[in-house]
Amino acid sequence: MCEPELLLLLLPSILSLILILILTKRKPSRLNLPPGNMGWPFLGETIGYLRPYSATSIGEFMEQHISRYGKIYKSNLFGEPTIVSADAGLNKFILQNEGRLFECSYPRSIGGILGKWSMLVLVGDMHRDMRIISLNFLSHARLRTHLLREVEKHTLLVLSSWKENSPFSAQDEAKKFTFNLMAKHIMSLDPGKSETELLKKEYVTFMKGVVSAPLNFPGTAYRKALKSRSTILKFIEIKMEERILKMEDRGDLEENDLLGWVLKHSDLSTEQILDLILSLLFAGHETSSVAIALAIYFLQGCPNALQQLREEHEGIARAKKQSGETELNWNDYKKMEFTQCVISETLRLGNVVRFLHRKAIKDVTYEGYDIPCGWKVLPVIAAVHLDSSLFDQPQLFNPWRWQIHNGTRGSSSTCPTSNHFVPFGGGPRLCAGSELAKLEMAVFIHYLVINYHWELADMDQAYAFPFVDFPKGLPIRVQNHSFT
Repeated sequence: MCEPELLLLLLPSILSLILILILTKRKPSRLNLPPGNMGWPFLGETIGYLRPYSATSIGEFMEQHISRYGKIYKSNLFGEPTIVSADAGLNKFILQNEGRLFECSYPRSIGGILGKWSMLVLVGDMHRDMRIISLNFLSHARLRTHLLREVEKHTLLVLSSWKENSPFSAQDEAKKFTFNLMAKHIMSLDPGKSETELLKKEYVTFMKGVVSAPLNFPGTAYRKALKSRSTILKFIEIKMEERILKMEDRGDLEENDLLGWVLKHSDLSTEQILDLILSLLFAGHETSSVAIALAIYFLQGCPNALQQLREEHEGIARAKKQSGETELNWNDYKKMEFTQCVISETLRLGNVVRFLHRKAIKDVTYEGYDIPCGWKVLPVIAAVHLDSSLFDQPQLFNPWRWQIHNGTRGSSSTCPTSNHFVPFGGGPRLCAGSELAKLEMAVFIHYLVINYHWELADMDQAYAFPFVDFPKGLPIRVQNHSFT
């Protein structure tokens, strides 16, 4: 037998011997993982984690896990080993170390429906570039001038259609307001026009798929949403082509909306622009509308807050009337101090964004616990906002906790601080539209309280599915209110 043949025969034995030596010399794992339960194979604990619960709580599932394992525990969620954090310190640590120790890591189904260039799923330099584009367009100067007027106009358009003593869905009205605003803001689409209404219809189907199980089979909400996504992107692409043709004819490009601004000031590809527009339409519409519906719900249950709010806004409206002015200006907005307390408390108690999806990109140690590279990490914002050690009586809607007394917020030893309150995320991924969202809420509340009294037409409350939603659409009944 020749030497090469002998080597081939001995090769399996040699490889087996090497493997045995490696295994016998390997040091035993000394990872100190948090306590927890990995659940069923493949499924893990995902079904229990996503079971609907009241939006003003963290749900029975998480309450039991925190009670048993503490505020930091391990699990298996969304098909991956996961560290769940209900701890304010770890959540802050995760947000502050975005791009260094952790990065965004949403389930593939989210990327599949929002697009690979969506700001929600992008990481690194590309996310930074997309965010800069959004921040430039949502600049403070633009908020003060163009956007304030648009928010006011679209608010009045929706509220003027309300009829006394005729029940309607406050959630649907809030969504109508934010969709019309974003459609105008992003692509200069006018409310009520046929193309706007067709886009809205496709968008409703799209949104149902985003919040559904990612089952890509005929007839499922997810499959229908993918079809609507294609229709919406085609619509946006046609609008892009129209703008480019106008630019060639006129030699310049209008930049009154985001589409025009991006075409003129960026070198993004067509695919990147399409996903950016779609993701901003999603982010700017859905979260703001839910927050407005939550404010309507919380205020009807807190007469004292509503009375103080009404006094603030009637004072602003009275001053406007005396000066002969009709439109709100930036100084009016800055006078809405208690309104900002109401907005903060609505976002804290309602938690429109419940948790964030992150992944460890390096081995991390935090307070003795190991977070292995590649593991999913879920900082649960709602758990911190509803933590009784950080917020006094956290289940109570109490806007006064945000008032400033002698340079400090609140009057309790457990008053809120910016370190614990992160409704728009934090770090490099802080929501680019946070200031616009607060402006929308403030202006909507202004015209709501000076024009209407309202009450629930049917019992309803916000649930987390995990996205926050009112199962009955928050039916209300209004009566006209006029101030003197």
